[in-house]
Amino acid sequence: MKYHTKSEKFFTKEERERIKETTRKVESRTIGEVVVMVVDHSDRYPEAEVMGGVVLGSFLSLILTLVFFEGSLWTYIPLSVLFFFPSRLLFRRVPRLGAALIGVRRKHHAVRERAVRAFYEKGLYCTTQNTGVLFFLSLLERKVWVIADKGIHEKIGQETLNKFARAVSKGIRDGRACDALCEAIEEAGELLALHFPASPGHADQLPDDVITN
Repeated sequence: MKYHTKSEKFFTKEERERIKETTRKVESRTIGEVVVMVVDHSDRYPEAEVMGGVVLGSFLSLILTLVFFEGSLWTYIPLSVLFFFPSRLLFRRVPRLGAALIGVRRKHHAVRERAVRAFYEKGLYCTTQNTGVLFFLSLLERKVWVIADKGIHEKIGQETLNKFARAVSKGIRDGRACDALCEAIEEAGELLALHFPASPGHADQLPDDVITN
């Protein structure tokens, strides 16, 4: 049986088709290329695994020491070491457990770096007139990043892209992720069509399907 990641299940089949059609509609009016990517998380956050292992392992050893060993320090220490390894493995297997242990700035940096890496991995940097736009959704961090190539920055700017990201983020919080994403893609498409209208013979250069992990 195939295991589906959270990113693969985030949008329903119907929603994915709607996003795909919205992207196609937008790209029919511009040489710009829009790509949507959803990932489970932007980083493994090994520091959260270690911290979680220490906290949970210490807590479990404390409980056992108090209940069965009269609070003996000589029992608590080896038990803490013993419980650290399975506790760390648990935080590795279930990353959401460690989400609260990751700082806001660390999450922000991780999502930004992962979005930039995806931009190059998926070939958005080699589109016609440098007009690739990536809508990047990272589920663990609950963050959206919209990144565009230099051709778009010269006409639109990052603040406008950030506005799209905030709109999608709000839509996710409100339980209308697909609606918000499609609306943002359409708004971005209007600007792309204005500054980078479709040209005769222009072909779709990148996939329109939602990309996942």
